[in-house]
Amino acid sequence: KSFEVLRRGRVRRAKLHYLRGLRGKAARIKELKR
Repeated sequence: KSFEVLRRGRVRRAKLHYLRGLRGKAARIKELKR
């Protein structure tokens, strides 16, 4: 069970990383448009 919890935590962390990356890309595009 501990392994399952670890995997779930890793997935959650990956999602956060992915969302943060998207936000960064959007900000970068806005800067370029300006």
